[in-house]
Amino acid sequence: MSEKKETSPALKRSWFQELKAEFKKISWPNKDRLFRETVVVLVSAISIGLIIVLVDWLLNLGLSFIW
Repeated sequence: MSEKKETSPALKRSWFQELKAEFKKISWPNKDRLFRETVVVLVSAISIGLIIVLVDWLLNLGLSFIW
């Protein structure tokens, strides 16, 4: 005996209105900040990738003497 819930248009409209109000509260970054943060993320990702490659290469080199 399950009951089907009917969503009225008023409920949908109020949900979208609340969503729009929440989006207005978001503080969006300006272009300069966005650019700086993007550069930081890219430099960090490349640096970590290079560190992983270096450690992998050193471990491979060290293990090649054992095997």
